[in-house]
Amino acid sequence: MKIFKFGGASVKDAEAVKNVANILKYFPGENIIVVVSAMGKVTNALERLTDAFYYKKENAEEVLNEIRKYHQQILDQLFPDRNHPVHVEISNTFVELDWAIEEDPSPDYNYDYDKIVSMGEIISTKIVSAYLNEAGVDNKWWDVRGLIQTDNAYREGNVDWALTQYLVDRHLNSYFANNKGIVVTQGFLGGTSENFTTTLGREGSDYTAAILAYTTNAESVTIWKDVPGVLNADPKWFDETQKLEQISYQDAIELAYYGATVIHPKTIKPLQNKKIPLLVKSFLHPEEKGTIINDVQSPLPVPSFIFKINQVLLSISPKDFSFIMEHNLSEMFNLFAERQVKVNVMQNSAISFSVSIDNDERKLPELIKTLQKDYKVLYNEGLELITIRYYDQATIDRVTVGKVILLEVKSRYTVQLVVKNA
Repeated sequence: MKIFKFGGASVKDAEAVKNVANILKYFPGENIIVVVSAMGKVTNALERLTDAFYYKKENAEEVLNEIRKYHQQILDQLFPDRNHPVHVEISNTFVELDWAIEEDPSPDYNYDYDKIVSMGEIISTKIVSAYLNEAGVDNKWWDVRGLIQTDNAYREGNVDWALTQYLVDRHLNSYFANNKGIVVTQGFLGGTSENFTTTLGREGSDYTAAILAYTTNAESVTIWKDVPGVLNADPKWFDETQKLEQISYQDAIELAYYGATVIHPKTIKPLQNKKIPLLVKSFLHPEEKGTIINDVQSPLPVPSFIFKINQVLLSISPKDFSFIMEHNLSEMFNLFAERQVKVNVMQNSAISFSVSIDNDERKLPELIKTLQKDYKVLYNEGLELITIRYYDQATIDRVTVGKVILLEVKSRYTVQLVVKNA
């Protein structure tokens, strides 16, 4: 059993979908679960739709029509015959979105977010599955919400591993015990005991692949990207990057935790637990080796750089100039957890606690307002967080040219710098 994950860039248009079929033809007769994300930037567009519906920021019907038109263009190129059943199936799926935005918003934004944004994966997998069958790559479409079960933490569903394993054994593993071939399913999505849809966190399709690998005892997971493998820096930031041929599970999870976008942070643990290798390969050059992530013990051969922009540095201190004590930190972390705000880096002194977080306009204002009830809160916006794994002073000097360092946290192998332009 192999697990293949294709992200949005790998199914962004008709030619990309055709390329997925060509890649799968490299693996005739193998059992493969194909995990597919929403097409192109559709998740972003569906987030716009959710905001238009919930906050009335723009006309929801106009945003939905843009999304519908984008998919229709891909459908028309893949299936010129408008009588093909997939046209009706996708049209009916969009009717569900029509109904969703005609209702009144629920009291819970995150619930509505998952109901609307999840449709990107449903639509993309139906199109991909239909085209694969048309191209001679026989497959079965599967709704992953009937397999991966979570709690009701919308937008950050926590997996019920025991129930998920039971459902995968009962349905998916049972299917493969009697059939050979390909299953196409959705990344990013989960289901609850009440049959509501949840999502596993932004860019969570990698995590889906890892969950399915763990529960099926897959031999490997391959993430197909538009890069030749895992690079030591994002090409958007560095002119010269190096491909990492092999990475340990530990380094991979550290890089993902610090914000490396090539792998979702939760992906590594299920794979490491069963020693399932993770490959990152190019869908543009599938014959190339890519990068393998496994239980190798050697450190990375070169420093790796991770950049996160649009950061906010909060400086929190007691109003009465008293010490920051354990109970203060407990209160603050509870507030961060309740509002699903991830701390990217932190540092505390006797009377101050500083954290760098993403500037999320939905979460940040309310968080600051709540903190200000008991604490003095200062903040800087428009900052950048730079993380260097296996750093030295030369690498720090390289990335801080023209920058002012506001916060610096060092460990044995990693340095994190919150900076602003000089």
